[in-house]
Amino acid sequence: MIKSALEKVISEDLAEIWSILNNEEKHRIINAFEIHNFKKNQIIYAEGEDPEFLWCLLKGKVKKFKEGVGGRVQILRLIRPVQYFGYRAFFAQEPYVSSAGAFEASTLGYVPMELVMDLIRNNNKLALFFIKELSRNLGGSDTKIVNLTQKHIRGRLAEALIVLKDNYGYEDDNSTLKIYMAREDLANLSNMTTSNAIRTLSGFVNEKLITVDGRRIRILNEAMLKKISKFG
Repeated sequence: MIKSALEKVISEDLAEIWSILNNEEKHRIINAFEIHNFKKNQIIYAEGEDPEFLWCLLKGKVKKFKEGVGGRVQILRLIRPVQYFGYRAFFAQEPYVSSAGAFEASTLGYVPMELVMDLIRNNNKLALFFIKELSRNLGGSDTKIVNLTQKHIRGRLAEALIVLKDNYGYEDDNSTLKIYMAREDLANLSNMTTSNAIRTLSGFVNEKLITVDGRRIRILNEAMLKKISKFG
């Protein structure tokens, strides 16, 4: 039952990579696929560990993050269902340079990277697929570096709110972000101190761009937030 449900998830949500595989390769993936549940804030893998698996988020929310100078944390990337991650370090033949953790209770699947590598050796299209994905992620990282170092605080926080909306969408009211983040996490996503994040959020509230109720953020003027994000 789990395997049939898994095949349905893969075929519907990972159609691009699934279409590259032949029937034998698909069965090898399905037979090796394991599912694991993680609690809120539980670490999936830690910086410095050896990469072993290709991870796929099936349900929930995951963040990739890195601890910097003075123990300050920077959120590098947000993972949404159904995205896969954790493979770059394996291809680079190095330990993980960042960590991954669950934002909330999450369900993940994984397959051994050795199996993925074996499939790649015999499937050029799969190799090209991962080259494309790595190139796309590198381009996104370059853009993020520029944004975090050159945009002012308002621009960085506005961009973070738009990123949250693009990744996780809205609740049924079509305005409340479908993720509840602590101020510290917002600050870590925006490369600023928690106090600056709180002050900037309050400024957005006063400008009637958002409303804040605990960790619930409702976006009232998405167009203006995009403008602030664009011009920094």
